[in-house]
Amino acid sequence: MAKRLSDILLAAASLLLAAPLLAVLALLIWAFDGRSPLYQAVRVGRGNRDFRMLKLRTMTADAELLGGTSTTLSDQRITPLGHMLRRWKLDELPQLVNVLRGDMSIVGPRPNTRRGGVDHYTAEEMRLLTLRPGITDIASITFSDEADILHGSADPDALYNAVIRPWKSRLGLLYIDRRSLGADLYILWLTIVAIVAKRAALQGVGVLLERWGADQELRRICLRTSELPHADPPGLAA
Repeated sequence: MAKRLSDILLAAASLLLAAPLLAVLALLIWAFDGRSPLYQAVRVGRGNRDFRMLKLRTMTADAELLGGTSTTLSDQRITPLGHMLRRWKLDELPQLVNVLRGDMSIVGPRPNTRRGGVDHYTAEEMRLLTLRPGITDIASITFSDEADILHGSADPDALYNAVIRPWKSRLGLLYIDRRSLGADLYILWLTIVAIVAKRAALQGVGVLLERWGADQELRRICLRTSELPHADPPGLAA
């Protein structure tokens, strides 16, 4: 109850403050091609139910017909303005509406697609669907450079599943087991820090993971000091 109340209050206040900026950005997106500035992405939420996650559109209107779900830095579907929106995470602002609707939380495991995503979850990963998905989480900070990681890959979706998804899922499951209102506030703060000082934010993630008793391998991965290794998703052996 406390988490839901804090979500509503924070989302309402943030949406009120961001409204002028959202209006300007929406107008700029519409002026680019005359199409809707909002993108409604179907994602899987709590209880394995689909919902429409709102985003400012950063790609061409026909992007879903031209490629997969993972995007790289050089993806031709991303508009010039879209690159800027993604860099500063401004495309995520409409998800504050999803929080008010009850589809999402401010902090929680990021929602995934069904085809190519949840459809391939292990039984252990299905635990990620026991909470409302979040606008941000530890994985959002750790892998904020996802497009760079996938850059140059002939199959970005396959590479995502091999080197990003396993670690994202482990972080999401750890959050489920260790979450608290204090941790949510800390993760939200690190999300803001990551926009301007990624290395400092990663150090903060390391502090939180140590406090939560995460294993050394996961803590090392989240420091991002070396290339991401291939790994199996949690629960695959079972």
